[in-house]
Amino acid sequence: MTLSTNWGVIATWRMAWEGVGEAAQMLQENSDASGAAVRAVTCVEDYPFYKSVGYGGLPNEQGVVELDAAFMDGSTLAIGAVASLRDIANPVLVAQALSRERFNSFMVGEGAQTWALAQGFERKNMLTDRAHQHYLKRKRETLDRGLSPYTGHDTVGVITLDHNQQMCVATSTSGLFMKRPGRVGDSPVSGSGFYADSQIGAATATGLGEDLMKGCISYEIVCRMGRGMSPQQAAESAVYDLESQLIARFGRAGDLSVVCMNNRGEYGAATTIDNFSFSVATPAQKPTVFLTTREGKHTLIRPADQAWLDAYLQRVTAEVII
Repeated sequence: MTLSTNWGVIATWRMAWEGVGEAAQMLQENSDASGAAVRAVTCVEDYPFYKSVGYGGLPNEQGVVELDAAFMDGSTLAIGAVASLRDIANPVLVAQALSRERFNSFMVGEGAQTWALAQGFERKNMLTDRAHQHYLKRKRETLDRGLSPYTGHDTVGVITLDHNQQMCVATSTSGLFMKRPGRVGDSPVSGSGFYADSQIGAATATGLGEDLMKGCISYEIVCRMGRGMSPQQAAESAVYDLESQLIARFGRAGDLSVVCMNNRGEYGAATTIDNFSFSVATPAQKPTVFLTTREGKHTLIRPADQAWLDAYLQRVTAEVII
């Protein structure tokens, strides 16, 4: 079989940049989309300064870290997912393993943890001292005063395309900061937080899961690409159509951001917020962080400059003052 010269990787947020770089190297060396997607996500899960994913992720309202993750193979449509998973080092690896199961491929809570441990996945206390300090600070500022505590809900979602035109997508998050125990957002839910079809393309979302799920946003974007839209057109039209519907019918709309890629390696992004970033690499594009600006029903994209990148690192590693 002749290998395509196309490959690509795109991910939500600056926090995925290092993982995108590793995935890009793997894809250049003819690794498959599956391994590259999972590797990119584990890079984020393992970094303790990212507050919304994996080790160092922020806890629920009881101070317990509950993690959600998913994996989808766009060639077979196999899906694996976990939700409200506690004390397992890399939830995305568990999700990938579950995608190989014919039954029981989406597991939650204690059942997911029991299965993961039985399969040999690493048990690890995922609450870091830093995350606990963030929790104490937020609790004092909100819950202790009878105020709503909800803030922070960034998911890492990674899409990969390999030389065989196989596409995969993987997600991971600690979910809404200060959520109720057992709350699950869009990230592990097929069609909402992610979707991949190697015959068309893939999409993944980040933002307020309760609202992203109202539009099955990732599946909708892939469908629109399948009907002939470019990735950018599909992303923008799906996001702003959902926002309009939510405002008209639900009365309000939370943060909605997406990235997508078709099976030719063309990509797009759309957002309703001012500070959305994403990371991408293709044969024509070295691993790069892009920033977005909303202009009406369009999302403008520009590379992040060094000043922004330096400020970002200072912000995520800054001391927590409680």
